[in-house]
Amino acid sequence: MMKRLFALLALLGAVALGASSSAWAQEGALAEPPANEKTVVVAVEIDSAAAEPAAAELNAGDTAWMLTSTMLVILMTIPGLALFYGGLARSKNMLSVLMHVFIVFCLMTALWCVYGYSLAFSGAGSFIGNLDKIFLAGITVDTLSPDLATTIPEYVWVAFQSTFAAITTALIVGAFAERIKFSAVIIFAILWFTFSYVPMAHIVWSGGFLGEKGALDFAGGTVVHINAGIAGLVGAYLLGKRLGFGREAFTPHSLTLTMVGAALLWVGWFGFNAGSAGAANGQAGLAFVNTILATALATLAWIGGEAVFKGHPSSLGAASGAVAGLVAITPAAGYVGPTGALVIGVAAGFICLWGVNGLKKILGADDAFDVFGVHGVGGILGAILTGVFAAPSLGGQGFGGSNETMTAQLLVQIESVGVTILWSGVVAFLAYKIAGLFVGLRVSEEEERQGLDISAHGETAYHF
Repeated sequence: MMKRLFALLALLGAVALGASSSAWAQEGALAEPPANEKTVVVAVEIDSAAAEPAAAELNAGDTAWMLTSTMLVILMTIPGLALFYGGLARSKNMLSVLMHVFIVFCLMTALWCVYGYSLAFSGAGSFIGNLDKIFLAGITVDTLSPDLATTIPEYVWVAFQSTFAAITTALIVGAFAERIKFSAVIIFAILWFTFSYVPMAHIVWSGGFLGEKGALDFAGGTVVHINAGIAGLVGAYLLGKRLGFGREAFTPHSLTLTMVGAALLWVGWFGFNAGSAGAANGQAGLAFVNTILATALATLAWIGGEAVFKGHPSSLGAASGAVAGLVAITPAAGYVGPTGALVIGVAAGFICLWGVNGLKKILGADDAFDVFGVHGVGGILGAILTGVFAAPSLGGQGFGGSNETMTAQLLVQIESVGVTILWSGVVAFLAYKIAGLFVGLRVSEEEERQGLDISAHGETAYHF
């Protein structure tokens, strides 16, 4: 709104007459100018928006986009991730995988609103926030988000971020599928969410020490994918290999469902990445375009690699390549240009293909659905390449914090990767051990051979 400001009109008249301001003050009144002099009255028009920082105001467009983005991320998890993982399982374990994803989603959503949001997004500690907003205390329908998305209701921001917490924890279940106790999944999920996901979200996104250093993680390369990938790898080691691993063919029971799940993940990921702009703006548009490009190129690179090294491209490869591209572009989506997204996508396709084949053999872990090979490796790759392609000279949007060179940004990116690996690895190890101490981690051999659908849930996915 424009305001018309008439500032010190009498004083301006006095200056025109050559009178000093102190004389005017002593007389306590304004004298009339001599008859032969003219008083100049100046009207100064100032744009108040330029003079003062604009106050945060509710924006209906931003709010509508963030509500839509929240629903899209829910679509990623249930049904997207559930079907993607479920199709990869053997038919006797289909329902157990769906249950793991579904129940973890429900549990994490509840814990996020009880204490997770408060610890992650309130307070200014280097490692963790505070409990000022426990049970969402102090938030009303009129409260605007104090964080990135300052033009939307805080309830919307809470809901959006809850979906990130839920899908991150749900990603882990693909590593230890087909042999873990359901009760152990619940205990592990609570502990890992509390002591790994929540602190990492604060450290990177809400005033923690990596965020202060200018670490770039647009939508969760470190917080989500490396965090989950490392926890999955630790779980695969601690639970041991499935019965018959290396001797039997663990063929996915429904690649159709896996492809459907991958497609839903891709659709939902637009909310994940573009929604992380916190508004319906140009950065959201950039993230949207980059998510299309990187995913498409990663898919093509993966099946191209399969054609060269295995003799044929596969539908499983196409689905896996798409997820690899989505993972790798996540930390970079709003920071790099389209050219950077293309390079990241191609690199993700080839490197994650190696991650689920060559690297998996080197590590010797039975990571059932390649959580580390895709999410861990893809997240590491994307986080590091973000530091390269964020450079304005390469079409990026610039470096984070006070980082002025690519080298400085790369060092911060590498540090953030290292911190995430160490933090998640230690917390995951302790969480699995505690769960094992209370209920045991692994089902019996008889239950595993029977399948977890019957042994854990008393039902089957299919009736023939």
